[in-house]
Amino acid sequence: MRVLHVCSELFPLLKTGGLADVTGALPPALAELGCDSRVLVPGFPAFMNNVIDKELIADLGAKFGAADVRLYLAKTPDSSISLYVIDAPDLFDRPGNPYADADNHAYADNYRRFALLGWVAAQLAGSLDSEWSAEVVHGHDWHAGLAPAYLKAEEIKTGQKLAASIFTVHNLAYQGVFPYRVLAEIDLPIWFFNIHGLEFHGQVSFLKAGLFFADKITTVSPSYSREIQGEEQGCGLHGLLQARSHDLSGVLNGVDPAVWSPVTDSLIAANYNTRSVAGKLACRSALQEYCGLAKQDEKPIFAIVSRLTEQKGLNLVLAGIDEILSRGGQLVILGSGDAELEAAFSERAAANPELMAVQLGYDEVHAHRIIAGSDVIMVPSRFEPCGLTQLYGLSYGTLPLVRKVGGLADTVTDSSLENLADGTASGFVFNGFDVAEFGAAVRRAFALHARKAEWKRVQKYAMQQQLGWDAAAKAYYELYQQVSN
Repeated sequence: MRVLHVCSELFPLLKTGGLADVTGALPPALAELGCDSRVLVPGFPAFMNNVIDKELIADLGAKFGAADVRLYLAKTPDSSISLYVIDAPDLFDRPGNPYADADNHAYADNYRRFALLGWVAAQLAGSLDSEWSAEVVHGHDWHAGLAPAYLKAEEIKTGQKLAASIFTVHNLAYQGVFPYRVLAEIDLPIWFFNIHGLEFHGQVSFLKAGLFFADKITTVSPSYSREIQGEEQGCGLHGLLQARSHDLSGVLNGVDPAVWSPVTDSLIAANYNTRSVAGKLACRSALQEYCGLAKQDEKPIFAIVSRLTEQKGLNLVLAGIDEILSRGGQLVILGSGDAELEAAFSERAAANPELMAVQLGYDEVHAHRIIAGSDVIMVPSRFEPCGLTQLYGLSYGTLPLVRKVGGLADTVTDSSLENLADGTASGFVFNGFDVAEFGAAVRRAFALHARKAEWKRVQKYAMQQQLGWDAAAKAYYELYQQVSN
């Protein structure tokens, strides 16, 4: 089975969020099942400058506003992933963030940049590479949303289906919506612009294109696949998703143990496992030292590794900080996002330097340091398609504190009395998106942390969860077989 993954990020070469972790881990997991997976990415500097063994596959000339487009086949260092890279300097050779300028304004030509990505994906289902063609094109998020549309356009034009298509929604809130006028520049039939196609409130939606034209749709957790069929989380697309419910399924993300495992992680102060978590104490001390926090072992360290946005529930954390600090807990934050939240958290940290530390931006080493050294990882999201941070927390015995929504609900079991008695507790779960319920979950975390024997039992159970990519890879492989038959 030949599968082409189409995406804009790939760990470890380029990462702004969890999408990169998924696209970096899924192809190798599929390879274990005998699936011949390759990945197609835009030629951002992070890819062009760091791939190895580049081989020119095709010179495509001028396309989508770029004067010169070339396609290379390459390898990622230290991995077996085969990578197609679209070299189009006019569109992709820009420093910094792959989607926006230095002022965080989305590039005005993003529609051309990612239309090219989808168009090349469709060509790779044909004869663009004389030695390899995709049987299944698997697009990830709105950046790859046009790939199924280009495949459908070619099928209508020739009467022959080039390849089947799968489209995975990693976050429905990011939709790639552009003015109607861009339709003239993206090489799709004008009649694709209607309610049964690309049109979304008079504009062109790349995400809707993927949802409408793909053979099958997946989300990154079972709960999220159900939630987005309702008005509250459907982002205006719930009607389409309801209509396609028979083609929609949720496949829970996994964790790549080669990257996220306390047993082998080279980025943390000491390794540890379920038999002995002594190394976690060394990681805790290293975290406190790095962040300039007071050295203490009696109260829990709470942590956040996240985009700092309202969607992630960070306003709840900001309002509930006193619930943590007044009880002697410590708080470590790594992330960036909303300027007001960044400033507010930084101000609170400056006023409480022994109890709270904030580092803005993203730092992979510090992320590992935090996950290993803290006691509670908080993901109190308003909505959460899957969430990977809580999975990392479970793997490292850092108990997740989460809201019961999306993939968080699918992966964390509350430390209620009955779950503690049954031995199934793995964290702290609250329901309502409000400060009172968040605060109650924080208090439960303090209470359990004070009961050391019970805390260690929950910690051990959390670390024993099977969180690898095997189950997800098998589920995707079955979908590939369904659509390609």
